[in-house]
Formats: sequence, C-alpha cells, structure tokens
Amino acid sequence: MRKVLVINGPNMNMLGIREPEIYGKTTYSQLVDMIKIWASELGFEAEVFQSNHEGDIVDRIQQAYGFFDALVLNPAAYTHTSVAIPDAIRAVGLPAVEVHISDVDSREDFRRISYIAPVCIVSIKGHGIDGYREALEILKKRIIKDGLQIC
Repeated sequence: MRKVLVINGPNMNMLGIREPEIYGKTTYSQLVDMIKIWASELGFEAEVFQSNHEGDIVDRIQQAYGFFDALVLNPAAYTHTSVAIPDAIRAVGLPAVEVHISDVDSREDFRRISYIAPVCIVSIKGHGIDGYREALEILKKRIIKDGLQIC
C-alpha cells in the first residue's frame, strides 16, 4: 500500500472553532478521520501531521523521504511566508499537492502569494475539506501515470 503524508500548518488544529464562517464547522479531529478514510478508499495509508512551527513542518517533510510516496500540504499562513517549506519539498522530490480550505485568492491581497505552489502538482483552493479528497485523487492518478501501481 502506498503511503501519503498529509501536513497541516498553523492554526489548522483550531478547525471548528476558528472562524467557522470561513473554515466551516468540521473539527480538526473529524478532518483527520475523514482524510484517513478517503485515503484508504483510494489505496493509500495516510499519516496526518499538524504543527504551528515552521521548523517542525520542514523536519517532517525531510523525514518523509524514503518512507512516503506523496505529500498533501496545507501550509496555512506559511503559504505566504515560508521559503524553507518549498525547499524541503524540492529536496525530498515527492509529488505534492497544496490544499487550502478557503479560497485564499478571494481574501486579503497577501494571501494570493504562494511560495508553495511552484513545487506542487496543483493547488486546490476554496473547496472546503473536500479539497483534501481531491488532492488524494490527484496523487493517485499521478502515481499510476508514473507507473507506480497503488495496491
């Protein structure tokens, strides 16, 4: 079974509490459970990681090398500020998809800049938590296209 690492950045642990009009009422725990179910349905084993600290996210991406087949990343606020996170993604060379629950392009101007997008297959924005499922589906197609059959 192929393995996917799903990484969530700052404040994602506050889902269901933080601005539900933007991020919805699904809690972080519920999101983690859904990701694992969706991944399993698509032939992935998923590990989900969340941190409010940029260095922890970089460390986890680096640790993925040789253990995971793909990454799903919601870098949250680090989308617009981190150079270290995309550098880590480049370093491990794993296919990655960027996910944002809200439509960041329709929010404040600074949110339209993503340092993560250039190192990802695609960025999914504004599809709510379903964006994670879409990311997994995209990664499955990419892995099959590259000839790495998912068991």
